[in-house]
Amino acid sequence: MKGYVLRRLLLMVPTLFGITLALFLLIQLVPGGPVEEMLSKVREAAAQTGGADASRAISPEEIDQIRAYYGFDKPAWKRYAVWLGNVARLDLGESWTYGKPVWDVISSRFPVSLFFGLTSFLLSYLVCIPLGAWKAMHDGTKRDAATSALVFSGYVMPGYALGIVLLVLFAGGSFLDWFPLGGVVSDDWEELSAFGKAADFLHHFFLPMVCYMAGEFAFLTMLFKNSLLDEIRKDYVRAAVARGSSERRAVWAHAFRNACIPLATRLSELFTLVFAGALLIEKVFDIDGMGLLYWNAMVSRDYNVVMGIILVSSLLALLGRLFSDVLYAAVDPRIHFKGGR
Repeated sequence: MKGYVLRRLLLMVPTLFGITLALFLLIQLVPGGPVEEMLSKVREAAAQTGGADASRAISPEEIDQIRAYYGFDKPAWKRYAVWLGNVARLDLGESWTYGKPVWDVISSRFPVSLFFGLTSFLLSYLVCIPLGAWKAMHDGTKRDAATSALVFSGYVMPGYALGIVLLVLFAGGSFLDWFPLGGVVSDDWEELSAFGKAADFLHHFFLPMVCYMAGEFAFLTMLFKNSLLDEIRKDYVRAAVARGSSERRAVWAHAFRNACIPLATRLSELFTLVFAGALLIEKVFDIDGMGLLYWNAMVSRDYNVVMGIILVSSLLALLGRLFSDVLYAAVDPRIHFKGGR
């Protein structure tokens, strides 16, 4: 096992190199850029001040200075080499939009995105595993059919669309006014007591969390139900019942662990929760998270932020896959990685 883990860790270096290189090359094909954004702003400012010819407000020398400021006076391969060298020194560069180090910009969105991602992840597992087990034990009954209809109704509706419906029903004032329209906290949050702050946050948090969980909830419930049904129908469970064990005990003592094996692969997402921001849900509920940051960085052509997000999220995704493989082997003793003990 140690040899396998070490090889995977070493392979992450060329993998990250390939991911960032491919993204950097794709960025070069995207029309526009920070230089064009700056030139457009300068021309707009010149036009508003009453310049006779806004198109001549910037001299070629000034354009060259702007290009040099953003590093676009160098060829693409040299810019990538400079960026890669900075990354080797744990420097992700500076955001052109925010005027701050990229890491500071990204880390400022960590708390909200991590809270929503981690909470939705844990709640999904805590609810879906017992629900899936219950459905497997009552497979084919009316209660199973009724809960399946409820589960799939949340699955077929996109999270952002569900968010709009929830806002109209419970926050818009047209029907009920139980929840706020958006944001994470109220404007007077700083003036509240500790208990009041917690209550205010949970008040804002409830509707977005329902939308975050909607799709994953249905998938995990049905995945675990079908996995447990497959195990229940196997001979070793029937043999346990034939030896005098109750069906419930045979399920929980023998089939449950094996049914959890498919869920182990989903635990790789635990490493990328902070970058799992759902852009449209964040837009609907006005949540300033990682999804919105990535979108704004792409729109404003803030390539340093884009590259920083891709680098960190790719690294965490690779670590998550490794964690998932190790966990898979721990749950299923039949799994052995070649070359490792």
